[in-house]
Amino acid sequence: MNKQTLLAYCLLLPGLGLIIVFIFVIISMALAQSVGYFNFSGSSKFTWQFWQQILADNQFSRAFFYSLKIATISAILSVSFAYPLALWLRDPFRGAQFVSSLLKAPLLVHGLVAAFLYVNFISFNGFLNQIFVHLGLVSRPIRMQNDSYGIGVIILQVWKQMPFALLLLTGAVQSIGHDITDAAKDLGAGAWTRFVKIILPLTLKALQAALIIIFIGAAGDYSFQVVAGPISVSSLAQLMLRIQANDANGWNLSATVAILLMLTALIGSALLALITQQVIKWGAKR
Repeated sequence: MNKQTLLAYCLLLPGLGLIIVFIFVIISMALAQSVGYFNFSGSSKFTWQFWQQILADNQFSRAFFYSLKIATISAILSVSFAYPLALWLRDPFRGAQFVSSLLKAPLLVHGLVAAFLYVNFISFNGFLNQIFVHLGLVSRPIRMQNDSYGIGVIILQVWKQMPFALLLLTGAVQSIGHDITDAAKDLGAGAWTRFVKIILPLTLKALQAALIIIFIGAAGDYSFQVVAGPISVSSLAQLMLRIQANDANGWNLSATVAILLMLTALIGSALLALITQQVIKWGAKR
């Protein structure tokens, strides 16, 4: 390692070093609390009691599968909407910058603001219901708020996360030279073949990055779930907060849920990226 490389790493330490230290401390403390240490309501000793209690809890299993469903669907839909838009914006055209800025505008809106706007829009006496009644599509307003399937949360996640996926995919798509696609076109490859065999494999890393980041964010979401999510089921983040506030061993139990949430985000995003890679490779070979 030369002096310039060493100097570059040293310059990263004030920012990156502190981030790594804080992450290590937080994860270490959560792990310790999940096995009985840092117990604020009793003796601190090693025990698997909190893991056994959480894993046997029906509320945890419901929250786990609900959060997994929301995260997976949100990640896939966000990327599915972002990809054709990235391809459309690949070649410059009049107004492309304006359209691109408009599509990325949700990045500037705070999640809580978006959630409250959405709830007001679909509420029992909201704008959407008023339009339906006025047009005669329904005789009375429909209850759409806090639906039991979490559709509202998925809509909010896609609306908020799609611009981020578009940001990653646009750069990856635009980095592909036209000479490659033009050569494939000259050899008789159609638009779909060029997309599956050239564009998708060359943008795989950006696609995986978008899926992973969106999946992790949606799995641990709290604000969208509280405002627009179903009342009958909680997300893992909601469950963690409720346990911490209402149980005598709340800190230890919520730390256990936090570790399981981190494992869900890590393993789930890795599996999603791996499956995507295998599907793209399979499509390219056909």
